[in-house]
Amino acid sequence: MRKPGSRRRAALAVVAAGVLGVAGCDAGGGTSASGGTKAHTPRPAPVWNRSPDSIAAVGDSITRGFDACMVLSDCPEVSWATGSDAQVDSLAVRLLGVTGAARRSWNYAVTGARMADLPDQMSQAAAHGPQLVTVMVGANDACRASASAMTPVADFRADFEEALRTLRKASPKTQVYVASVPNLKRLWSAGRSSPLGKEVWKLGICPSMLSGADDLTNAATQRRDQVQRRVVEYNAALKEVCAKDRRCRFDGGAVYDYAFDTDQLSRWDWFHPSRDGQARLAAIAYKTITAPDPAA
Repeated sequence: MRKPGSRRRAALAVVAAGVLGVAGCDAGGGTSASGGTKAHTPRPAPVWNRSPDSIAAVGDSITRGFDACMVLSDCPEVSWATGSDAQVDSLAVRLLGVTGAARRSWNYAVTGARMADLPDQMSQAAAHGPQLVTVMVGANDACRASASAMTPVADFRADFEEALRTLRKASPKTQVYVASVPNLKRLWSAGRSSPLGKEVWKLGICPSMLSGADDLTNAATQRRDQVQRRVVEYNAALKEVCAKDRRCRFDGGAVYDYAFDTDQLSRWDWFHPSRDGQARLAAIAYKTITAPDPAA
């Protein structure tokens, strides 16, 4: 015959086993006490940091400030992304201040770069572990010797995806701002009002869009329309790939939609942004990055 104390200990052991069993099922997300399947709570999206404290820039000649200061030369001090020029008031200066921009911003853009070059640039940028990377690339993929030589959209998309994977492997929490490809047909429309601009374009600047600036034949019109469609397709790819990354913001087409005129174009080539054009790009980027909502 068991002693009373033994019976009490046995009863407590049974109760404890039951409690632990229920707790074990719930913790694992399996069957709940009621016998149903416990719903998993969706993982919340990361909060976008509207005040990053370090910036790296990747892209092409636009981000290098090419032809904004002197002919056929990079001028990174006027870069919309990381420049120090007071007239431009770059994104880095707006977010980090003058001293912060000098110490905690890096520009790995390369004049002439296309999307295929972005993964290597992203690898260099990621080495700093920046809180934000800015991306502006794609104009050179459309600006080829002919419309048939433009980068295929599938390749453009794949290279952008690879660039983001490269970043995520080295710096998983870095945020990404992606600027849309500029409207090249608007560039043709605005710049062709300048006789000097048209002469400069004859030197071979973006021939797929700008060659024969005054040629309004059906063939020339169809060529420009083909380039323009490709730019629109590039922007759609940028938007779609960026949307799959929880820490990426596309500008919503703001750069493409911006109604620039000749004041925003370099007087050296009537193609790249002037100081004023660089300042407009900085303002668009700052507005997108600091908006409470990416669609704002």
